[in-house]
Amino acid sequence: MSGVSGKDEEARVDAPLLRTAFILVLGTFMATVDATIVSVGIDTLTDEFDASVTEIQWVSTAYLLAVVAAVPASGWLADRFGGRRTWLAAVGVFLLGSALCALAWSATSLIAFRVVQGLGGGLLPATGQALLARVAGPRRTGRVISVVAVVPLLSPVLGPLVGGGILAAASWPWLFLVNLPIGAVAMALARRHVPVVPPGPRRAPFDLRGAALLSPGLAVLVFGLTETAHGRALPATIGVLAGLLMLGGFVTHGLRTRGTPLVDPRLFTRPPFGAAALALLVLGASVFGTMFLLPLYLQTGRGLSAWEAGLLLAPQGLGAAAGSVLVNRTIDKVAPRTLVVTGIVLILAGTAPFTQLGHQPPDAVLASALAVRGIGMAMIGAPVMNIVYSRVEPSHIPRAAGALNLLNTVGGSVGTALLAVVLDHRLAARGQAISWAFADTFWWVLGFCLLAALGATRLPRTPAGRT
Repeated sequence: MSGVSGKDEEARVDAPLLRTAFILVLGTFMATVDATIVSVGIDTLTDEFDASVTEIQWVSTAYLLAVVAAVPASGWLADRFGGRRTWLAAVGVFLLGSALCALAWSATSLIAFRVVQGLGGGLLPATGQALLARVAGPRRTGRVISVVAVVPLLSPVLGPLVGGGILAAASWPWLFLVNLPIGAVAMALARRHVPVVPPGPRRAPFDLRGAALLSPGLAVLVFGLTETAHGRALPATIGVLAGLLMLGGFVTHGLRTRGTPLVDPRLFTRPPFGAAALALLVLGASVFGTMFLLPLYLQTGRGLSAWEAGLLLAPQGLGAAAGSVLVNRTIDKVAPRTLVVTGIVLILAGTAPFTQLGHQPPDAVLASALAVRGIGMAMIGAPVMNIVYSRVEPSHIPRAAGALNLLNTVGGSVGTALLAVVLDHRLAARGQAISWAFADTFWWVLGFCLLAALGATRLPRTPAGRT
């Protein structure tokens, strides 16, 4: 008998595939870390540009809105121009935005350049995942995705740490200049080692009407929720209502059009895509919502510095890394439902101590809870993406990747905005009891997790390796 069967050979994750994964994950790392790296520099930028905190907060908000606007177009771009070419162009735009940000002369110019950076950054995760899934093939997708999917989970932890370290040793432009060598190396390696994946066989025209409704609708909705968190009622109401109307118009257009919509609403009605989408949507809200709440609590409620807060958050990243190793060994042997439900239970267990922040639990308890959360989060993202990437036709992977990343991004941005509104209300109600206000808000995070559990019960019972 042969030592290695044909199927085993097809499923083997070899050195060239791992090298491709490493190169593509560099792009995701830059884009996702940059979403949070600036958060620790708000005070520095406020002083540098003599601006208010509200103005400088737009440095983060503008990047987020640009990411949300860019993600829906990733699938069409990959279909039209090919995965590698689109990914390289996205890295180029991101690096251009980074260089411009470092040269900014005012708060307004910095905000404008962050939009450029966000447009490139929004394309990188979805395009990279789709390209990697095409190169890997359905039998290897699960194991390789389980490795790269840990990066978005690490970025909310690494961002503040990296940002704090940079500001401790250098001036604020290095928050952006740090991307240039990473991006240059990624582009050089990609040109040499990442295989060319040809454009889709059927080059559908760009869905202009859908793009005019979906991307601006999402951006306006997130803007409205952000304004709600800042207590500005009129722009918040206008933003939320306009965003919802535009998204409703996009769904109607997507169902009626005879062409190929930017994101097909029917995807979400097809099992297991609908359940997977709900799980990723709520995972984004839980991950990024918690990474919004915890640094704020640790610095305002416990008086820690940005660097000290980042260190206390590090166990979540370590837990995510450990969880990715576990998932890598089991993703083709254990049913997706089992992995995801187990992950949600671990997130629930890891979140529960934060509902008791009013009792001032020791740092060791919080660090342990974060490690448990990290393991749980790693058990959700990779299995969900593997379900979709391994069960759709290769030509449909770019658009599926765009839809999944859109949901994760929207979940993170909308979840963070909603939690900010809840926190604002609880702070007003609790007065000086800041810790209890944060504890109240974490009950909402638990609610997000329970909602994700509903979607997880509809995931497949059969391991991907046996389909």
